Amino acid sequence: MRLWSTARDIADGDLVIVWMTRELIQPLVISAGKELNNRFGVYRHSDLIGMPYGSKVGSRNGKGFIHVLRPTPELWTLALPHRTQILYLADIAFVTSWLDIKPGSKVIEAGTGSGSFSHSTARTIGETGHLWSYEFHEARANKAREEFSRHGIDNTVTLTHRNVCKEGFTVVDTVDAVFLDLPAPWDAVPHAKVALRKDRPTRICCFSPCIEQVMRTVTALNQQGFTDITMYETLLHPQQIDLIPRPPPISLASSNLKRLEIRKEEKRQRQIASAHRGKRKRVEAEEEERTPVSDNSATGVKGLGGMNAKKPKISQGEEDGEAKERETVAIKTEEDEEVPMAASEPFTLASSALLTATATATAIAQPTTQSRLLGEEAEEPTPEKISVSKAFPEVRGHTSYLTFAVLFPPEMTGTASASSTSSSVGTPERVVVGVAVQSTAE
Repeated sequence: MRLWSTARDIADGDLVIVWMTRELIQPLVISAGKELNNRFGVYRHSDLIGMPYGSKVGSRNGKGFIHVLRPTPELWTLALPHRTQILYLADIAFVTSWLDIKPGSKVIEAGTGSGSFSHSTARTIGETGHLWSYEFHEARANKAREEFSRHGIDNTVTLTHRNVCKEGFTVVDTVDAVFLDLPAPWDAVPHAKVALRKDRPTRICCFSPCIEQVMRTVTALNQQGFTDITMYETLLHPQQIDLIPRPPPISLASSNLKRLEIRKEEKRQRQIASAHRGKRKRVEAEEEERTPVSDNSATGVKGLGGMNAKKPKISQGEEDGEAKERETVAIKTEEDEEVPMAASEPFTLASSALLTATATATAIAQPTTQSRLLGEEAEEPTPEKISVSKAFPEVRGHTSYLTFAVLFPPEMTGTASASSTSSSVGTPERVVVGVAVQSTAE
């Protein structure tokens, strides 16, 4: 069950990484007869056996799906059970590069913790290199030792339960680089100098969350003869890359807006004309009800159905008012009757011309749009897609400060080890402070 197995398919007893969401990732040891139950459904381990790594697996009850991935140190960092605060990819990559850790390197790690840095370093140095890891907490050391054995890196990593700040390291003049992830790294700096080899330049890195710890560490590094002391802070700013259809040109949007305005105006004119016709019909109906049907007989006014009816008596003022109102209604009705025809016909002609011109102009850049405007049937081409990048709203905050230094062999500095140590006491070294920002695309 090696952490970086090269097998193509999942086998019984393998360690896999189950990816459910960006924030929900967990390790899983495949065991026939067991099941994985979560809010995304039920998954039998026997169904996963024989599947290629990277498969998308649907649940048996249809609730959702998961991805089953091959374990790597990067995925293990995201999925491991946290026993302590851990190092993430941004810091691990920067430390590995600056310490010049490569295949065959011999490295010391003080502060095993949850084993995040240990797994990445073990893969980098390979079988020809070696990592000495030290953990002062016995329970965490035992748990990490079990994981190293299960993942098949126990031959590359030697884990020791030890307080290196007081007892020092178990190797002398051996390693190429030292990484200290301790509460008080300045106490381990003298022991680290003893463990570093003296036949070539070597490097050290101290991982500290507070600037006060950095200052004390810098003082200790100066006293022990380290040079090129530099401090960095690494921030992670993820970018999400998506493929979306290419947006339509502005000319198409403008033509659509013009067509919409033309249709709105035509609809408004139709509503106005319909309202005028309805009003005219109501006025005519009221006039017919008010106008009596007269006859030349001497009996007076004959109403409907041959029945005699008398005209109601009204005052002279009311007669004048009604006559004036009828005259006004008649005049408005006659004017309104011609308004829709006079106003709508030229507008309709102008709108049709504008619509045709818009369709012709748009068709130059968008042949498909022309077909839609003119009512022609045409096959829709496959929409072209473009890549867009979106930064996450929050930047993952500060983890710790990384303090790096170099130790040169005595023959390169021209002084003996003892004299170098004594002469460096009280001589402050210039410290360069920088910020390393790493951007990743997910």
